[in-house]
Amino acid sequence: MTRTPISIALLAALFAALPAVAAPSAAALTTVSERSGFTRTGRYDEVIALCEAFAARYPQAVRCQDFGTTPEGRPMKVLVASKAGAFSPQEAKAKGLPVMLIQGGIHAGEIDGKDAGFLALRQALEGQVAAGALDRQVLLFVPVFNVDGHERFAAWNRPNQRGPEEMGWRTTAQNYNLNRDYVKADTPEMQAMLRLVNAWDPLAYVDLHVTDGAKFEHDVSIQVEPVHSGDEALRKAGTALRDGVIADLARRGSLPLPFYPSFVLNDDPSSGFEDGVATPRFSHGYFPLRNRLAMLVETHSWRDYPHRVKVTHDTIVSLLERIANNGAQWRKQALAADARAQQLGGTPVALDYKATDQVRTIEFRGYEYTRTPSEVSGALMTRYDESKPQVWRVPMRDELVPAHVVVAPKGGYVVPAAHAAWVGAKLDQHGVSYRRLGAPMPKTAVQAFRADAAALSANSVEGHQRTTLEGAWKAETQDIGAGALFVPIEQPKARLAMALLEPQAPDALVAWGEFNNYFERKEYMEDYVAEEVAREMLKDPAVKAAFEQRLENKAFADSPQQRLEFFARRHSSWDDQYRRYPVVRVDRAPR
Repeated sequence: MTRTPISIALLAALFAALPAVAAPSAAALTTVSERSGFTRTGRYDEVIALCEAFAARYPQAVRCQDFGTTPEGRPMKVLVASKAGAFSPQEAKAKGLPVMLIQGGIHAGEIDGKDAGFLALRQALEGQVAAGALDRQVLLFVPVFNVDGHERFAAWNRPNQRGPEEMGWRTTAQNYNLNRDYVKADTPEMQAMLRLVNAWDPLAYVDLHVTDGAKFEHDVSIQVEPVHSGDEALRKAGTALRDGVIADLARRGSLPLPFYPSFVLNDDPSSGFEDGVATPRFSHGYFPLRNRLAMLVETHSWRDYPHRVKVTHDTIVSLLERIANNGAQWRKQALAADARAQQLGGTPVALDYKATDQVRTIEFRGYEYTRTPSEVSGALMTRYDESKPQVWRVPMRDELVPAHVVVAPKGGYVVPAAHAAWVGAKLDQHGVSYRRLGAPMPKTAVQAFRADAAALSANSVEGHQRTTLEGAWKAETQDIGAGALFVPIEQPKARLAMALLEPQAPDALVAWGEFNNYFERKEYMEDYVAEEVAREMLKDPAVKAAFEQRLENKAFADSPQQRLEFFARRHSSWDDQYRRYPVVRVDRAPR
């Protein structure tokens, strides 16, 4: 691969667009990236030094704090910036200030956010951009989320990305992808981030990335939720934030998109695009479940590093201005969404979303390309000519509707005592409310989910064997023991509770394989015993008639295993817990 050289004209344009730094003390806060003309990025020791230097230079506006420690022992840094004197969650709440959390480097090879964030923050503190914005909000800036991955530093860690010269790695030291970990929260890094989020309750969470994929002219995509998902009324705020930032970027010379530009068919531009709503393993799928705004920013990997840093910088400036101007109103709308979430019991709630078959044609700014067989792989490959811009007219499917809808429990969920400790710890990580039952509840009317089919994935995903269940909630009577957890639906994080505990939610605990034991056979009847049991059962005319009816199905008739299991399931030794999800739902809160 040939690296595209950075032109003097482009650098001149970049620096002309960014106000000059006059004060020597402020100039000392420049990054390795800025000093190199945005061809390089610094190591993590620079983040530690700059965090402390910003706090020293602006003692009335910045605090440098640790919010966690990585598996390799590195401190996780956050800069708390506000000119309103709010440096704690309590002070921000007392002053009614909106809080915005901007994070860079969740994928540490995609490091634009770190360098752009330090630049934009310094300029905002000096009043050179977003003047006055920090008077009306609190900014939490996490320059690098995946700190250990950042220090796996080398050239070409992202071969389909232009610059910087060296960069970090996508995954953590434990080989986790942090942007798959928001709900399951396996990693120390994510658990630290959730503690930060639970403490500050940011109105907006901004996740700064760089795309993978094809070559085209568009330089950034801006996705926000809730827009298609979540609380209906809060979607207006999400749409206003998305559209406002996109308009600001367009005025500053960018070519922004409101969707992630990934082709329906890999490597085939003619297949067009399909929009979607991320599941809550991703940042912008997770925060709408908390009734908060989430933005995914994806600069385009084939634009060079100076251009990408400028676009990310412009995005941050736009965000600072828009949260300052609208954040107080949006915060009220988010708190109103919290109140509405407490009333979800007994109402239909979407667990995930899909695009319909409705297709429209869009104009997309790409390049001329050919699709010819490769002499290397033998496959049909796309080759782009970046010297020849071309407008593609391609299909777009962006009408989004709920894919799976369930009626929320009227009372809530009950987690049996056997699982109370670890599920309680998981609920604590997310700030989901629950209480322990001090006394048993015999013969309780519940809804139980028994899977008609359970498909366990053949491959590991993030260290988990994922599970997909088919089935439905049905009324039963069960004994509930003391020490069980009751998770009420009447709480602001009702949607998040459902995302964790509904068995068919895409990133539920059960979907990540945490309850796989219940979908494995543990006890068996020997075949020769089953033969004897079957002969005895066939003396019952009703059983005999049912068996003969099943024999009309050829697959059943041809399977000795299915035929014997027909009788084993009717025997008293059959395991009643097999394929029974152990969490149940109740219509009333236990006393």
